[in-house]
Amino acid sequence: MCGHGLCLSLVLLSLTSGAASEYSTKTDSDYDFGDYRGKWCLDDHGFVYDIGEIYYPSPRSCPCTCTEDGPLCIKPQCPRIHPRCTRISYKFCCPVCEAVSKVCVHGGKTYKVLEEFTLSPCEKCRCEANRQVYCTVSECPALHCVNPVYEPHQCCPVCKSGPNCFAGNTVIPAGVRVDVDEQTVCFCSYKDGTWETHHQAACEPRKQPDAPGGTSEQMVEERLPPQLDLIP
Repeated sequence: MCGHGLCLSLVLLSLTSGAASEYSTKTDSDYDFGDYRGKWCLDDHGFVYDIGEIYYPSPRSCPCTCTEDGPLCIKPQCPRIHPRCTRISYKFCCPVCEAVSKVCVHGGKTYKVLEEFTLSPCEKCRCEANRQVYCTVSECPALHCVNPVYEPHQCCPVCKSGPNCFAGNTVIPAGVRVDVDEQTVCFCSYKDGTWETHHQAACEPRKQPDAPGGTSEQMVEERLPPQLDLIP
């Protein structure tokens, strides 16, 4: 026999020991979800996604599709990073430009917005508001000579000796007739107030001087026999 208090204590102790014994017989596998592949997908935070559902496994991950074989992730075509980006963030699937240079960079040099500069005597450039450099090349006028020269710090060549052209291999000035030999006279063509840009001169036979007793044409006619009228 036991006292009322002692018997109650023994009963409670027996119940507690039985419960502890029952709990201790279970293993971790009894509380595991098991192999969830082919059933669902999990992200880094433990959220569950069904087969065919699109989700992000982590904040930096690209979108993935939950499949029976696990997540299928394909990196999308990311936007092009600005060529003058100075700070790029890789916190997301695609890199993001966080800061863009406020100057133009060309040929290893920096230029302020709307600043103009020259790359050569013929090429002028400007830094536009969109941080792009745009250049233009000067157009040179047509020359009317065959021996142009380039002056220092000048873009276009000039005709220092004036308009001219070739008579064979000889350079002759425009505006005059030049005897290139005893039989030929040449001249640079002239039209509409400007010298044409033909490199070769126009040449023609030189007129022979008049012989004594008349012109050469008259003497030739005198030496020809008289023409007889044809009798039908």
